[in-house]
Amino acid sequence: MSAPVGVVPLTDAHADEVLAIYQAGIDEGNATFETSAPSWEEFDAAKTPGHRFAAVDASGRVLGWVAASKVSDRCAYTGVVEHSVYVHPEARGRGVASALLEALIASTEAAGIWTIQSGVFPENTASLAVHARAGFRVIGTRERIGRHHGVWRDTVLVERRSPLIV
Repeated sequence: MSAPVGVVPLTDAHADEVLAIYQAGIDEGNATFETSAPSWEEFDAAKTPGHRFAAVDASGRVLGWVAASKVSDRCAYTGVVEHSVYVHPEARGRGVASALLEALIASTEAAGIWTIQSGVFPENTASLAVHARAGFRVIGTRERIGRHHGVWRDTVLVERRSPLIV
């Protein structure tokens, strides 16, 4: 799979590839508590417009995606989002996740969002490493936060606080 050429806004045209990448991450077992990818309508409704991107190659093939969601409707949390980033298994190790996180950080800072957070399974060391390189810090481990295929799982809470929004 070729290297990313660019990061573009994620649109309905990317739906099938985005959901296939999502399902591949789900199938590997260390990406999410979800057991199957949602419909595009459910995905689209849950993700914040303006803060979702696809990394594409020269042919327009989706190599990965990032998307954010509000953490709360309470006004105190208007500047806090939770995100997910997924990379096609064949495109890993090529800077796709870093490019996607860079785009997400730029869009959220431009919108006045001060915190981007995510819960990552501790076994997903590649995700933890790419988040650290992007300026995320570990807040702590949420022990036995949920069951996944009948097994209690921990998540590592990571966040990036914008130095621009004070």
